[in-house]
Amino acid sequence: MKQTQRHDAIIELVRQQGYVSTEELVEHFTVSPQTIRRDLNDLADQNKIHRHHGGAALPSSSVNAAYNDRKVMWSEEKARIAQRVASQIPDGATLFIDIGTTPEAVAHALMNHKGLRVVTNNLNVATLLTAKEDFRLILAGGEVRTRDGGIIGEATLDFISQFRLDYGILGISGIDMDGSLLEFDYHEVRTKRAIIENSRCVMLVTDHSKFGRNAMVNLGNMNLINYLFTDQMPPASVMKIIEQHDVQLELC
Repeated sequence: MKQTQRHDAIIELVRQQGYVSTEELVEHFTVSPQTIRRDLNDLADQNKIHRHHGGAALPSSSVNAAYNDRKVMWSEEKARIAQRVASQIPDGATLFIDIGTTPEAVAHALMNHKGLRVVTNNLNVATLLTAKEDFRLILAGGEVRTRDGGIIGEATLDFISQFRLDYGILGISGIDMDGSLLEFDYHEVRTKRAIIENSRCVMLVTDHSKFGRNAMVNLGNMNLINYLFTDQMPPASVMKIIEQHDVQLELC
């Protein structure tokens, strides 16, 4: 394969997965680690990828992909994650459900539960759960973000802070190699922090494409969460942080 073809293929893999390790690329293209490192350096110089020690991620740190596009990406993996989360939430529990496609998948997986009391700032989740007459559904007030149905703002923060619930189901846009939890929107980060502060148990739900993915706003580190539900083993550097903070890893 010519270098230009390999570069295009690397970009496509990074776009599909969010993060790709050097080892994966060496195995995929059957070339030397030195060749892959040169490829990644060249692509990073052109701002086509974001170079990490040990791999590469998407370059953008300010704009997320369209919601409907994200909804179909890794949909099977998100469904598996959602089913595992749902299996650990008992009937009658109280929970926050956050903005995002994976939290929305969790809402789908909870449809067979009974007597849940749900607080959400996600219009898509609220619309879905209105079909459950035995659920008590509370929708946060605030500014509606039309591109994804998220509700954010000062009113949202004040509203969430009135509750103390059993579970907080959180999505995330990116997890850096040092374990930092990253988002694209400062207002969304403030809302997530409010959910974390008012949940007895915080469950982070994310597919493998978020590992190494770059975003510009730092929510905090892994010590904020109790459980990480994902579909593949995280990179070694992230695993080290998970173990340091006694986060329960659930591979789905």
